[in-house]
Amino acid sequence: MLTKFETKSARVKGLSFHPKRPWVLSSLHNGVIQLWDYRMCTLLDRFDEHDGPVRGICFHTQQPIFVSGGDDYKIKVWNYKQRRCIFTLLGHLDYIRTTVFHHEYPWILSASDDQTIRIWNWQSRTCICVLTGHNHYVMCAQFHPTDDIVVSASLDQTVRVWDISGLRKKNVAPGPGGLDEHLKNPSATDLFGQADAVVKHVLEGHDRGVNWACFHPTLPLIVSGADDRQIKLWRMNEAKAWEVDTCRGHYNNVSCVLFHPRQELILSNSEDKSIRVWDMTKRTCLHTFRREHERFWVLAAHPTLNLFAAGHDSGMVIFKLERERPAYAVHANMLLYVKDRFLRKLDFTTSKDMAIMQLRGGGKTPVYSIGYNMAESTLLVCCRNSNVENSTYDLYSIPREHTDGHSVEIAESKRSTGVTAIWVARNRFAVLDRSHSVVIKNLKNELTKKVDQPSCDEIFYAGTGMLLLRDPDNVTLFDVQQKRTLAQVKISKCRYVVWSSDMSNVALLAKHTVIICNRKMETLCSIHENTRVKSGAWDESGVFIYTTSNHIKYAICNGDHGIIRTLDLPIYITKVKGNQVFCLDRECRPLVLSIDPTEYRFKLALINRKYDEVLHMVRNARLVGQSIIAYLQQKGYPEVALHFVKDDKTRFALALECGNIEVALESARALEDKTCWERLGQAALMQGNHQVVEMCYQRTKNFDKLTFLYLITGNLDKLRKMTKIAEIRKDLSGQYQGALLLGDVAERIKILKNCGQNSLAYLTAATHGMDEEMNALQSGCDGNLPQIPQNARLLKPPIPIAQAEANWPLLTVSKGFFEGAIMGVGKGSTALASTALAAEDAGGEGWGEDAELGMDDRMPGDEDPEEVTAAAPEEGGGWDVGDEDVELPPDLSGGSTSVEEGYFVAPTTGVSQSKVWATNSQLPIDHIMAGSFETAFRLL
Repeated sequence: MLTKFETKSARVKGLSFHPKRPWVLSSLHNGVIQLWDYRMCTLLDRFDEHDGPVRGICFHTQQPIFVSGGDDYKIKVWNYKQRRCIFTLLGHLDYIRTTVFHHEYPWILSASDDQTIRIWNWQSRTCICVLTGHNHYVMCAQFHPTDDIVVSASLDQTVRVWDISGLRKKNVAPGPGGLDEHLKNPSATDLFGQADAVVKHVLEGHDRGVNWACFHPTLPLIVSGADDRQIKLWRMNEAKAWEVDTCRGHYNNVSCVLFHPRQELILSNSEDKSIRVWDMTKRTCLHTFRREHERFWVLAAHPTLNLFAAGHDSGMVIFKLERERPAYAVHANMLLYVKDRFLRKLDFTTSKDMAIMQLRGGGKTPVYSIGYNMAESTLLVCCRNSNVENSTYDLYSIPREHTDGHSVEIAESKRSTGVTAIWVARNRFAVLDRSHSVVIKNLKNELTKKVDQPSCDEIFYAGTGMLLLRDPDNVTLFDVQQKRTLAQVKISKCRYVVWSSDMSNVALLAKHTVIICNRKMETLCSIHENTRVKSGAWDESGVFIYTTSNHIKYAICNGDHGIIRTLDLPIYITKVKGNQVFCLDRECRPLVLSIDPTEYRFKLALINRKYDEVLHMVRNARLVGQSIIAYLQQKGYPEVALHFVKDDKTRFALALECGNIEVALESARALEDKTCWERLGQAALMQGNHQVVEMCYQRTKNFDKLTFLYLITGNLDKLRKMTKIAEIRKDLSGQYQGALLLGDVAERIKILKNCGQNSLAYLTAATHGMDEEMNALQSGCDGNLPQIPQNARLLKPPIPIAQAEANWPLLTVSKGFFEGAIMGVGKGSTALASTALAAEDAGGEGWGEDAELGMDDRMPGDEDPEEVTAAAPEEGGGWDVGDEDVELPPDLSGGSTSVEEGYFVAPTTGVSQSKVWATNSQLPIDHIMAGSFETAFRLL
């Protein structure tokens, strides 16, 4: 038994699988109904309106509803999407044991301790039939999968089969007056159910009460389990039903029993704390799974998957009877795999699939793995028993001439005991025997030597003369010839090993982990998954493609990984070629799935610095999504990420990161956000692009910084305008500062007089020798004239020698591949233009227009948005995904540009003075002054 999922809860009395989703409902003895996702191992929801134990539970096959029945005599129908009970059916007079939906009609079948079975129409919410006849508790009732019959089990020691064809004719396809007559007099049906449902067969044979009975999905068989500890198999026809055989082995009450949906097996569980699997034809017990302390109460089978659920005293367990992973081996363009005890060969190139050999054995022991030796055309087939110590392997010689598959005979083999057999040379293979020691054998299956190896519980292929040895916590690379350990990697319970075609890399697969190593077993990356890792294969480009229960994923050796596509059911990858994934499903059917490898090839090209390939993908591939943008930003390629972005906010951030002022300006205009203009102003100031800086200060109304910008660039005309703006805004401080910077003494005197500072106005006039103004101000000072300092000097700002009309010059630095290829080619040059904005395209000799300063006697907030123009030209903005005019030059390379071409290598940021203090001094006070408190504490 392979346990897939287990829960801990109160006693589980009912179980139901969802037909399509990976969900299971469990009804508990404490009145709670739990909805679990068994694939993700999470509790999705709980429903707790029942008062007392809930014994019956069932999902509907199509609608988002389920039904439950409890010891409170109520049948409740729930909608799991709305997460509530939508209605309650009342009618039973005692505990309700089971509730099930009909597979086709809107019916619910319920069995109760009131000795009746009822059929309800859940659409009309009425009881349409009562089946009476049992004279003790009815423990179970089930619909037949296809026919109009019902089976029931009761503590009166009988199993009854009921014919409900009359009910179907009356309620599903009524004749003239049929349904009307029923609606007029429903009590007649309720009291005398024989008109609608009659007993067809009464099966007697159990000595104690019968707890469970169910139909076979396809054959006319019934299986029942009772308190006499026996499981009985019954056969029926139209005329009669009779007992076929009895399965004995349980030593307590058999609580539940069912047929395997796809194999000739019977499953049963019991209060003797065991689950047993029986051969339906031989009626013998094949497997017994025991628990120490939990009695089992209920069993459920998944309708389409090989999954079963069992409820016990302290929860439930979901399990499979056997491993469903197909055994296969890949060599070049050929796949060998085992299906129905036949060895089949699939050619990947021609898709020709044929059986080449029938394997020895009856198929009771499943094939665990196979190993193919191309040189000698031999095959190792490992069969692993439930008791691993009793596992065997077979050595086959594959016929060179294959038949067409119509007449394949059983091949002869050399069989021996051994847990695993692996090829280590052309004519040698290694066997891990039951004592967990490794021996080497030849093609005659004869022992040639024993190997003293570290303790291990599994061996894997590692090339000629090498083995990978697994212990619970590590995988060890072992040299068989030299008998020594070469390397070791830490991984818990490694299950599978997948080598790349050139044996340079290896992927180690555990239950939830993928570790990629090189040939020396040095870990390159480790990836953790939330769901089970199933299989994997290496792509031609060196990317590992692997599957989980839900997805096909990729892993690049540097640690980058992601999802390629989702899966409905698990698959097992055999080969990856281009955009095709060759795989096997759990039915051993070869499949070919299409994938889109663009994302991982794009990332791989970036990692390998194949910039021409990246550029080709940028132009031609449809790479979109936040993950690609975040990846490029993280890896230091914001200029490439900029190509994919349409969102202005993200585009603005990326443009600032890669220093593209043009694109940032375009995005800032679209956003019209104050914060964006401030950030753009800072970035433009770092590049000396004072035209954009001016525009940013204008948009944010940052007049102080704008005044200072005009001062340092020597633009006195704009500085005078700023003074006038300050006057309009009634900003006396700004107005006085502007007059001071311009050296306008008369304006300063005027400002001081207007604000009532006559003394300061008098001093200013006297200091600057303006006698007329001084005399005029004497009268206003009321005789309290301030004393004029004898050492007072004339303060006048220096006159600018040259006005900075253009942006500060930028050195032509060596640009990245993408900047040179995408931007440079579009401008007819391989180098980036030395200036970010062309001054001649803007009015006022490179300055923004006066409308942005709120001139012409208008307040700064009153300007018309249409009149606000940019200081930069419109061309040279961000790239667009639809651009087709960028041509790749014939000799583009991703290397750095040589010094002979006149490029300047931009200097790196130096060390700050505070860091120099902290580095060169051993005195704590110096570290404190530098702000390095951590090192100061260390020194103290």
